[in-house]
Amino acid sequence: MTMTLRYPALFGTGPIESFNMLVMILESVPRSLRGELSRWMIQPRTGVYVGKVSSLVRDRLWEKCLDSVKEGSVIQIWSADNEQGFEIRAHGLSGKEVIDMEGITLISETTK
Repeated sequence: MTMTLRYPALFGTGPIESFNMLVMILESVPRSLRGELSRWMIQPRTGVYVGKVSSLVRDRLWEKCLDSVKEGSVIQIWSADNEQGFEIRAHGLSGKEVIDMEGITLISETTK
C-alpha cells in the first residue's frame, strides 16, 4: 500500500525546500507558547522541542518565541551546511551570549 501525502512540502518530501533538524530549548515561557511548539515538534523533556521543519517554519517559530517570551529564554539550534554542522541563536540568556569567532559559534560566559 502506498501513502500519498496531500501537502508534501509541509512534510519534507517535496522539491520546494530542504527540511532541517531543529532543537529548541525554552525556560520560563508561557504555556501557550509551549502548546504552539508542540504542534510542529515533539517534546522529549520539559522545555526541549525537537523536529524537522523548513526554514520558513523555523523562522516563524522563532518570531513567535520572541513575541511571547517576556522573562524567560529560548535557544534555537538547527542543522546547517557549515563547519560545525549547525547554527544557533538565543534570546534572554542570563550570563551567556552567542558569539561568532571566525565562523565558529561559541557560547561566552559574560562577567558581571
